[in-house]
Amino acid sequence: MPSVVNDSCIKCKACVEVCPVGAFHEGETQLVVDPNVCIDCGICIGECPQGAIQNSEEADQKWVQFNAEKATEFPVAQ
Repeated sequence: MPSVVNDSCIKCKACVEVCPVGAFHEGETQLVVDPNVCIDCGICIGECPQGAIQNSEEADQKWVQFNAEKATEFPVAQ
């Protein structure tokens, strides 16, 4: 299952730096994960200093939906 970012994200981009497939997209206030790109390696989960990233099976479903919707709207994070 892909990773999911919640509203604890502070856009430090530690996750972006370690993501091997560029699955993160950047909005004004937070990052999101594109579930169609994420390979579920889990590297980003351990790198997030805020604990803002979870596996989609453990995350609140509102964040699963939010990430999926916003990944199509937000540009790829760099």
